[in-house]
Amino acid sequence: MDACFLSPNSFTKKIEVLPSVRGRVCFYTRKKLFRTTKFGALISVACSLSDPPSEEEGPFLSSDWRSFRARLVARERVFPPENLPPAVDPFSDHPPPEKWAHRIHEPEKGCLLIATEKLDGVHIFERTVVLLLSTGPIGPTGLILNRPSLMSIKEIRSSAMDVSGAFSDGPLFYGGPLEEGLFLVNPEKENDGVCCKSGAFDEVMKGLYYGTKENVGCAAEMVEKEVLQAADFRFFDGYCAWEKEQLRHEVNSGYWTVVACSPSVVGLTSIGSIGLWEEILGLVGPSKVW
Repeated sequence: MDACFLSPNSFTKKIEVLPSVRGRVCFYTRKKLFRTTKFGALISVACSLSDPPSEEEGPFLSSDWRSFRARLVARERVFPPENLPPAVDPFSDHPPPEKWAHRIHEPEKGCLLIATEKLDGVHIFERTVVLLLSTGPIGPTGLILNRPSLMSIKEIRSSAMDVSGAFSDGPLFYGGPLEEGLFLVNPEKENDGVCCKSGAFDEVMKGLYYGTKENVGCAAEMVEKEVLQAADFRFFDGYCAWEKEQLRHEVNSGYWTVVACSPSVVGLTSIGSIGLWEEILGLVGPSKVW
């Protein structure tokens, strides 16, 4: 299937293999990854609300290191190393604001790709904000966050997303040129642990998860049982993907600015917002790369 990607010679590239969603109860076969253009082939899906596994069984992704790094960036903005007063502890805590964003060198899971002026005129990616869901060994994958929805899920009737009635009235957003249905989950804080326990979703950053169309049944069940709300979900038709070294080349060539941000920047209310690109650049400001 043809999809629009950036490369030194062309904006059109064919992708052949993509990483799977690594659920903690949902298991995927590795062999299938090299035979399909979809997110990995599903063997079984179980929606469980039992206690999460122990560290020996498989540690959960910790997001605290992102906040720690943001504190260091916030401290450096207040006291640049060359102007640090002798009496100031260089490791003193300078908590960042509720909404923060800063540049980083390398793409990482949960970061944002901010399109630069070099992508002006490239219709799909011009002024886009892409959330990276994975940076696995096969290649990075992500979702475009700031394209507005024009129709509901049931109106579009996309073959990429077989969505149950629990979500059919919700908006469907454009996530990228590759055909696959994905969704984001951003539950209320008191329900955050439910997403971990279910094993059906993969954590992107603290409080934000994603799933594929194979997980929609579990998501609908959780809504029907009022464990989560339909408003906690955002569905996307399509996604973005790069070959292993392709994204790094595009970043080094100046097509993307790589940004780390607080979960509040990419909350569900921000999805589909045309002004998200400008907002993030405003948060990043002229600060130097971390």
